[in-house]
Amino acid sequence: MEEPGHAARTLLERATVLNLRTGNLLNWGRLNKKGPSTPSEELRDCIRTTLNEWSLKISSDLVLESPNTLECSITEATETINPEEREEMKVSAKLFVSGSDFSSVRDAVNMARSALGIAQLDSVIIAPPPLEDGVDLSLQHLQPYWAELENLVQNEKIIAIGTSDLDKSLLEQLYLWAQVKPNSNQVNLASCCVMPPDLTAFAKELDIQLLTHNDPKELLSEASFQEAIKESIQNSQANEWTPLWLLRYSVIVKSRGIIKSKGYILQAKRNLFT
Repeated sequence: MEEPGHAARTLLERATVLNLRTGNLLNWGRLNKKGPSTPSEELRDCIRTTLNEWSLKISSDLVLESPNTLECSITEATETINPEEREEMKVSAKLFVSGSDFSSVRDAVNMARSALGIAQLDSVIIAPPPLEDGVDLSLQHLQPYWAELENLVQNEKIIAIGTSDLDKSLLEQLYLWAQVKPNSNQVNLASCCVMPPDLTAFAKELDIQLLTHNDPKELLSEASFQEAIKESIQNSQANEWTPLWLLRYSVIVKSRGIIKSKGYILQAKRNLFT
């Protein structure tokens, strides 16, 4: 009999793209029993559990097929939105991009729409793209990603778009440049306990909603992603895999303000020259 994980390891060694979907975390009974965790811990736990569950259910047909793109999900946790209830739901997402491929924005939004079975997302917030040490975030860094989001708004795939961690100066620059204006900006309360007064005044004047968050600067590092693969699938060539983007979504019942569904979707690629 083959050792557990052998099929998953074989597939990972042959594929070049991995799409991972956690499904609705509220359908994961065991996750709710744990105490509160940081956003990074929760995410790593989700990746590990999804890979574990997926690896136990791989069919021999899939191994024979050896697809280039692996679709890794927990079938029981998968949950689309009932079209009849769509009007009552608000679907929000936050997108974290790891690389400099701007088409990641489009891929992530399309995959989220497909996973939830909906035509458009109500709002998408984009976290600032990763930069080299010592490089300050500028409008030039944001523009290509924002242009992709604007395109998705114009094509009716997203209703509203927002930003994260921009100070007053950068938010103003983006606002003046953008065709589709940011309707929200998230502020990390770990870095400032009180909203900066200049940012508050500017946001109020232009009707930009200021929200708070507690995400770290890098929610999913390459190292922690590789560690999660190693912990789930023994002896896999985890160091060949790099996350390209991560999208966290939530579905809220508008009238009651309760979360009906939340989950993560991510895409990773295998570097064949490590």
